[in-house]
Amino acid sequence: MIRYPEGIAFKYPWRKYQQRVLDDLQSHLSDKHLHVVAPPGSGKTVLGLEVAIRINKPTLILAPTLAIRNQWIQRFCDLFLQTDEMPDWISRDIRAPCFMTVVTYQGLHAACNNIRMQESELEEEEETDENDTTRTHNTNLEAIVRGLKAQKIQTIVVDEAHHLKNEWWQTLIKIKESLNPIIVGLTATPPYDVTATEWQRYIALNGPVDAEIAIPELVVEGDLCVHQDMVHFSAATAQENERIVSFRQKIEKLFQEIKGDEALKNALMNHPIWVNPNENLEWIYGNISCYTACLVYLHANAIKIPKIHFEIMGDKDLEVPKLNYTWIENLLDFYLYRDRGRFKSVEEHQAQLESKLRTYGALEKRQINFTYNREVMKGLTSSISKLDAIKDIVDFEYQQMGKELRLVVLSDYIRKEYFISERENQLPLNKLGVIPIFEKLRRENSSGMKIGVLTGSLIIIYKTAYSAFEQHATRAGIRHFDSFVVPFDENYIVIQQNEHLKNVIIHLVTEVFQSGDIEVLIGTKSLLGEGWDAPAINALVLASFVGSFVSSNQMRGRAIRSQIHNPSKTSNIWHLVTIDPTSSTGGVDFELMKRRFKSFVGISFQEEKGIENGVGRLNLPLPILEKEQAIEKNQEMFAYAADRNNLKHKWEEALETGVSLVEEIKIPSLTAKERKVTKSVYFTKTIANFLATLVSGMLGFGFDALKLLYKESRNIKTARDLYLVLTVIGLVGMIVFGRQTYKTFRLYLKYRDIGKDMHKIGNALVQTFIDAQLIRTAPSELKVVTKTDLWGAVFCHLDGGTTFEKSIFIQALQEIIAPIESPRYLIVRKSLLLFFVKQKDYHAVPELIGKNKNLALRFKKNWKANVGRCDLLFTRSLEGRKLVLQSRMLALSAQLDEHAVHVNKWR
Repeated sequence: MIRYPEGIAFKYPWRKYQQRVLDDLQSHLSDKHLHVVAPPGSGKTVLGLEVAIRINKPTLILAPTLAIRNQWIQRFCDLFLQTDEMPDWISRDIRAPCFMTVVTYQGLHAACNNIRMQESELEEEEETDENDTTRTHNTNLEAIVRGLKAQKIQTIVVDEAHHLKNEWWQTLIKIKESLNPIIVGLTATPPYDVTATEWQRYIALNGPVDAEIAIPELVVEGDLCVHQDMVHFSAATAQENERIVSFRQKIEKLFQEIKGDEALKNALMNHPIWVNPNENLEWIYGNISCYTACLVYLHANAIKIPKIHFEIMGDKDLEVPKLNYTWIENLLDFYLYRDRGRFKSVEEHQAQLESKLRTYGALEKRQINFTYNREVMKGLTSSISKLDAIKDIVDFEYQQMGKELRLVVLSDYIRKEYFISERENQLPLNKLGVIPIFEKLRRENSSGMKIGVLTGSLIIIYKTAYSAFEQHATRAGIRHFDSFVVPFDENYIVIQQNEHLKNVIIHLVTEVFQSGDIEVLIGTKSLLGEGWDAPAINALVLASFVGSFVSSNQMRGRAIRSQIHNPSKTSNIWHLVTIDPTSSTGGVDFELMKRRFKSFVGISFQEEKGIENGVGRLNLPLPILEKEQAIEKNQEMFAYAADRNNLKHKWEEALETGVSLVEEIKIPSLTAKERKVTKSVYFTKTIANFLATLVSGMLGFGFDALKLLYKESRNIKTARDLYLVLTVIGLVGMIVFGRQTYKTFRLYLKYRDIGKDMHKIGNALVQTFIDAQLIRTAPSELKVVTKTDLWGAVFCHLDGGTTFEKSIFIQALQEIIAPIESPRYLIVRKSLLLFFVKQKDYHAVPELIGKNKNLALRFKKNWKANVGRCDLLFTRSLEGRKLVLQSRMLALSAQLDEHAVHVNKWR
C-alpha cells in the first residue's frame, strides 16, 4: 500500500484559517516543510491529517503522549474514515510500521535504543529536571530506519515538537536525515523562551513558520470562547516566610563578610588585570563583566582606582556603581571558576569560600545566586498558601455558577501519600498536589460540590456520579471493573483500572465531568494539560509550578475551547502567585508569572481597549509586596471574574479595533503610576518620556508642597516663618529632582530620540533583508508601520510578507534597539540638535546581517539613505572590543530605565 484509499475525506467544512493554509499548501511545501502555529482548539490535528492525505504518501505521526497518540487515530477514524474500527494499515508500534504509523516521541526513542518499555503515562510523580535523560546511542536506529524505508515512509507529522528532550531530538534528527521526508510541524506554542541554539534546532526540524493562527481569530470564528486570565495573590505562610527571611539575613551576613574579605581583596590586587591592565586588554575586553566587578569591589573597599582603568572603560568621568549582590555574583564567578588558573596561590582560600557559599545556600552546581536558592524558590512557587487560594477561587466560582460550574484544577504531582486507608484522614496538608487539593476541598466542602480526581494512577468520583460512569462504560463495551468506597469518606468512590479500562478511562471520566455529575475535577498537568478535550470547562485553576510557558500555555488551552450548543460560554483562567515581601521585584513566583504572560494573549483591563500579550494588560501594581495589596487586588480580580456577562461585550469591542494579531517592537513609555498625571499630553519621543516623568513628578511634588504649606499655615506667624517653610520645600525639591533634571537634560542634548527614527531604521532593515534575499515578498507588498500610543510608547511592525519574514524583522529590530551585547558590527547613528549640537548613538548590527561583511556594508548604505549619517565599526579586533565596551556604556539603550520589548497586539 503506497497511497491512501480513495474516497477519504473530512466530513465537516473547513474553517477559514484552515482553508487558508490548505490553499497555500504547495508553496508552503516547496522546502519540504510545513510549520503551522495555532492555539489549542484550532483543529491542528485534522489539519495535519488532511495535509498528510493530500501529500498522499506513507506517513509517520509522532505525538507527545499516549493520550494524544490515541486521539490522532480516533480523529482519523471518526472524522475521515467515519468508522469506529481502526483499519489494519494503521500501526501503534514503531517496530512494526504500516502505511500510517502513530507513535510517541518517547516510544520512537526507546525503540531506536532497543529499550523495551511498558505503555505508561505516569510521569507526573517524577520530580526531576525535564531535560535529564539517560544518555543513549541509538543502537537499534538502523533497524527502525530499515522498517520505515520498507514501508516507504515519506511524510512525518510532528505534533508539539517543543516537547522533545535532548536525546529525543538526536534520534528524530537522525530519522529525518535517513528518510529525507516532508515534515509537517504542528504546535500551539513554539519554544520562544529557549536558548538560540535550541531555537535553531527546533527550526532545523520544523522549518520556518509558514502560518500562524491567532487566538482572536478563533474567537471571531467562534472556535474559541471569550475568556479572561485572572491572578490570585497569596502571602507565604509564617513558616515559609521565616525561611525566606532567614535566608535573606544569612545572605546579607555573607555579603558583608565577602565585602571585607582581605584575602580576596589582596588576590584581586595581585591579578594582572589590576597590576598591568594595558598588557591584558585582550582578556579585559573579552571578559568585561569580570573586570568591571573587580573595579566595583575594590572601590567599595576604599581602594582608589587608577586613571588607566577609567581610560580603558572609555569614560574618565565614569561613576563607579555601588557594590551589590549582582556585582558580587559576577566577581565570585570570576574568582572561583572563570579565571581560577590565575589564582593558584590562593586555592585554599577559594575552597573555603566555596564551602561557605554552599553552607549559606548561595552556591549550587557552580551557579552563584545571592537572591534565591532552590529551597526559597520552591517554597514560594509551591507554597501551601496556594491551597487556601484554590479553595477561595473554587468557592467563588461555585457561588457564581452553581450547578453550571465545570472547574478543573491542574497540579504537577499526585502526592499519593496523602491518600490513606484509615477511617479518618486528618493528615496535615503541607505539600501542593492533586490529593492535598482534593483533601482541602473535600474537608471544607460546605456547599456540597461534586468533586473528582483524574490522574494516570488514581481516579476518584463523587458517589452520585457512579451510575453515570457505569452507563458510559457499558456504552464503551466495558461491563466489568472494580471499585471501592474511599475509606475516610463514603461520598467518594475509587475506580480501579484494569486492562479493559486502560485506553478509555480518561474518556469515560471526562464524559461524566462534561455532563455535570462531577463539577470540580482535579488532575495532573501531564495527563490533562495537553491534548485532553473537555469543552464544557468554564473555569481553570493552574496550580502547576513546574515547566516553561509552553506547558502553561497548553494547560490554559484546555479552558478556552468553544462548546457546541453553548455559544454564550465564557471561561476564567486563574493563575496563582505567592508574593515575597523581602524582594523588590515581588519574588520568583511573581517573576515566573510575568514571563508566562508573554505568551498569553487576552483582553486588556486598561482604559485603552485592546487585545495583547503580557502581564501589563491586567493593570497590576508592579510589584505587589504587601499582604494588604494582595487582598485588594484579589477582590478586584473577583469582581472582574464575576462579570461574565460583560466579558463577551469587552471582547466584541476589542475585536473591532483590529483584524489580525501583529508581532511588533514596543519602546516603552511611562510607568502606570505616571500615566494618570500625563495622559492628556501626547508625547512622541522616548526621551520626552523622561521629561514627562519629571513634569509629572514635579506636579505631584507641587501638590504635596501646597498641602504642607496649608497644613503649616497656622504655625506661620511672620514672613520669616513663610520663607523658612518655602526654603525647606525648595531644598527638598532640589534634592529630589536635581539629579533627575540633570539626567533628562543631558540625555536630551546627547542623543537623538530613537522614536523619531524607528520608521526609517525599519525601512533600512527591510531593504537590506531584500538585498540579502532573506525577504522574498515583493517590496510593493511590504510596509513598515510605526504607531505611538497615548502615553508615548512607540510601536513598530512589518505589514505584509510571510510570518517568517515578519518574525526576522522584529527580531533584528529588537537587536538594533536593545542594549549592546557582543555584535560583530556596530552602527553609530549621528545627528545634529538645532544644527550645532552633535548627537550620536550606538546600535548593534543584527546577527543575520553582521555575519557577512558585504551585507553589513549594504546595511550601512541603506541606513545612510533612510536614517542619515552613520559609521560602521568592526568589533572583532582589540580596538573594536574597546568600542563595544564604550558603546555599551554610552548608548541611549543603556541609559533608559526600560528597554524595548517584543509584544503582540490586535490591530
